[in-house]
Amino acid sequence: MPSKEQVLRLLGLGHGYGEIARRLDVPAGQVYLVATGIPADGGGTVTRAQRQRPGMLRSRTQRLVNPREVNPVAREDVHAWVRNRARSERAAEEGR
Repeated sequence: MPSKEQVLRLLGLGHGYGEIARRLDVPAGQVYLVATGIPADGGGTVTRAQRQRPGMLRSRTQRLVNPREVNPVAREDVHAWVRNRARSERAAEEGR
């Protein structure tokens, strides 16, 4: 488990939570919790005093625990392969 001082030092050097998480081999949300004492999932109310803590992000902390899904871009070569495969199977069925 990384220490608060270790995480804050890395933040002070300009590293982001994702990079720190990879370096320390712990989840980014856990790194945020260690640094701030506040869960990254946004489950609680943050007071004005808590917002002043070192390492606090102003918004979008949820992404540290629930990164967005990636929707891969469609590839024409894959679509062409599927079309050719379907044609081949149809031709084989008709040839029976």
